[in-house]
Amino acid sequence: MQARVLIVESEVSLGMLWQSFLQRQGFEVDLVGNQPDAIDKLRFKAWDALVIDLMLPNSSALAISDFASYKNPDISIIVVSASSFFSDGSIFELLPNARGFMNQPIEPDDLAAVVDHCTRPTTPARVV
Repeated sequence: MQARVLIVESEVSLGMLWQSFLQRQGFEVDLVGNQPDAIDKLRFKAWDALVIDLMLPNSSALAISDFASYKNPDISIIVVSASSFFSDGSIFELLPNARGFMNQPIEPDDLAAVVDHCTRPTTPARVV
């Protein structure tokens, strides 16, 4: 089963670049550019990963991420940002489901590698 990825990016051309690259890698990907559309997608479908631009207009990235974690408790959130504000790792304290923080510009193959890593099924540790 292919992993389901929701991208929330307000810059349409950038979001479409990420979407098409991830689709070529075998992921099922939807792209939205704002909070209302993201909430609608999260409300009606289960996602394995959320790739979200931290600097969305109206400061809605944290609200979207919180809702994503509520609706899909196992979702992996990959935060992307052109800002260095959260480069100290504090985003991981704010978003318990954050699995990665990537500074823009991002190479599509780097994004695909992180998404792949974060959506792989985990195997339980073997007790000896």
